[in-house]
Amino acid sequence: MIKIGDKLLEAAEELERERNIPQEEFISYVCDAIVAAYKKKVPDHDVEGVRAIFDTETGEIGIFAPKEVVEEVSNDYHEISLEEARDLIPDVTEGEVLEIEVTPQDFSEFGRIAAQTAKQLITQRLREAEKELIKREFEARKGTCTTGQIERIEVLSNTRNNVIVNLGRVEGCMPTREQLPGETYRVGNRVRVYVLELRESGRVPQIVVSQAHPELVRELFELYVPEIEDGTVEIRSIAREAGYRTKIAVHSEDPDVDPVGACIGTRGVRIQNVVAELRNEKIDVIRFSTDPVDYISNALSPARITTVALYDDPPEMGGKRAEVIVPDDQLSLAIGRGGQNVRLAAKLTQWKIDIKSESQAGGSFRNLNQTLEDMDLETQA
Repeated sequence: MIKIGDKLLEAAEELERERNIPQEEFISYVCDAIVAAYKKKVPDHDVEGVRAIFDTETGEIGIFAPKEVVEEVSNDYHEISLEEARDLIPDVTEGEVLEIEVTPQDFSEFGRIAAQTAKQLITQRLREAEKELIKREFEARKGTCTTGQIERIEVLSNTRNNVIVNLGRVEGCMPTREQLPGETYRVGNRVRVYVLELRESGRVPQIVVSQAHPELVRELFELYVPEIEDGTVEIRSIAREAGYRTKIAVHSEDPDVDPVGACIGTRGVRIQNVVAELRNEKIDVIRFSTDPVDYISNALSPARITTVALYDDPPEMGGKRAEVIVPDDQLSLAIGRGGQNVRLAAKLTQWKIDIKSESQAGGSFRNLNQTLEDMDLETQA
């Protein structure tokens, strides 16, 4: 046995702290590497049953190989003489197989090639262990919110960079497309992210996290709104343009619960918490309705809606379409800056939405109003 001392245990403890690889697992990698180096030393490399043992109490490591007891030795790597064997075990007989220590006086006897083999094996095993750790962590956190600290910024080009977030035992990568537009990320800042996917294209799997994914909004509402967490209020749909605006449709089967009020909270405290997490992104909480007219009208909030006409066009012409008429002074509000309000409403409701003002609708709208007024008068009469 050769005394290695405390260095191996110290290295094992450090790996367990930094990469969460158990000490005994790392020590087994070292033992396997030493066996591999020993086998490289054997001329025919044909040595079965060889094992290395590390004594944690003494800090010693040794190599043991099975050898057959023979009268006359023809292969030192596979056989031991009867005379030599009886020095170890007096009553041993020819033909028995003994496990004999074959530890060299100095590991340098293995040579450069054997040492390189051992190093490669340890590196490979550590990489495999790290891969498994990352995969296990991803499976445990997939589709959830988590808080991490920005560890570094990897600049890829003038317009692209990766934000590397320390998630505890593993790192998460937030690529440019998953970052909030206009947000400045600094090393040391704490951020809340959504665990999105596992990318296995590189040498080591990479956990991709996001601050731009719509599901981050769902997770935040579940965090801050108990009625969503316990299922009293249900999130039916989310439409988001990260960093700018989000529309979220909510519903409750309980007639005593106002789903919109539950999400906003007393004096808006709940919605303010979510907005703060999203760096002041504007959020519209919409009441879901099974009636498409009501749902579309709600989705276009805060604009006031005059009428909604529904059309079931053929798929090649766009499918479900809603023609919405709003007062002239509400047109720009209904459309939103750059068309954002109507675009998000269309995503939320899954209806194609065309908006016109009352003046744009022209005579057809005035005729419709007159018809409705006439019908109302007839009913009153």
